[in-house]
Amino acid sequence: MTRRDCGYPPSMRIGYFLSTEEYGPRGLIEQAQAAERAGFEGLWISDHFHPWNDEQGNSPFVWSMIGAISQVCSLPITTAVTCPTFRIHPAVIAQAAATSGQLTDGRFVLGVGSGEALNEHILGDPWPTVDRRLEMLEEAVNLIRRLWTGEVVNWEGTHYRVDHARIYNLPESPPEIYVSGFGPKATDLAARIGDGFINTAPDADAVRRFKEGSGGRPAHAGAKVAFAPTEDEGWEHAHRLWPNAGLPGELAQILPTPEHFEQASSLVTLESTRDSVVAGNDPAAHLEQIASYRDAGYDALYVANMGPHHQDMIRFYGQEVLPRLPAG
Repeated sequence: MTRRDCGYPPSMRIGYFLSTEEYGPRGLIEQAQAAERAGFEGLWISDHFHPWNDEQGNSPFVWSMIGAISQVCSLPITTAVTCPTFRIHPAVIAQAAATSGQLTDGRFVLGVGSGEALNEHILGDPWPTVDRRLEMLEEAVNLIRRLWTGEVVNWEGTHYRVDHARIYNLPESPPEIYVSGFGPKATDLAARIGDGFINTAPDADAVRRFKEGSGGRPAHAGAKVAFAPTEDEGWEHAHRLWPNAGLPGELAQILPTPEHFEQASSLVTLESTRDSVVAGNDPAAHLEQIASYRDAGYDALYVANMGPHHQDMIRFYGQEVLPRLPAG
């Protein structure tokens, strides 16, 4: 069986990843507009209540951002990702996503995941096991899709209750729901309930598992770079702002506060950041990272910038990187 027979793409679409943890509302709007001018093909936007650390320093409300961006930019927008299970009830997420679908003329994708304690613990609920979080996510997705029928919904589930709820403003077609997956259980859930898959690593095994389990549905990924005049400056920005990216295992899901992430990230060395982050302004390094995701089988890759040179990064990709990619 060939890669194409399995649903693997000969090339990828390249989008831009808006980091709500690092940039404020107006800056994110400006980045979205610049990304469209540069030739990026879509937008991811993160959904956080807290940044990962105080140095990042931002966390604008994602649904306000989507509404604002939709009025100045025509690119498709995906949440990467929203947790529809704790901080915000899935019925409210269903309404927010439906409105986003209308504002974007159907170019909105609801990306969902099981969440991180960093954002979801704020109402004081206990942080459950991963199995329970995945169970809640599956029920939430089912409830959201039911509400998108436009019918009156009464729901008595294991985790959620809805009493005579109806969403009046719906796009012509319901938004697709992409499900993030880190590990076999989450990947299998994504294959079972998702219209697509979301991940952040060039993990060919995860993509293959999802593609085989879902019948070849799309797989999208996100990656970060630290564009700067030199590699050393880029690595310094990445290490100052995003040392949490170097934390192993499940720490990103279970640490509850930015202060905890700062404590754990103190163990991440600048040398390890150098080894793991694409930095600087050499197109070859950026193209090599893109190729690793393409070879893993992803259909789209969304690239985020770390540090102050975001507008330069967007122009650099438009002039030096995107034109060198193979045609679809």
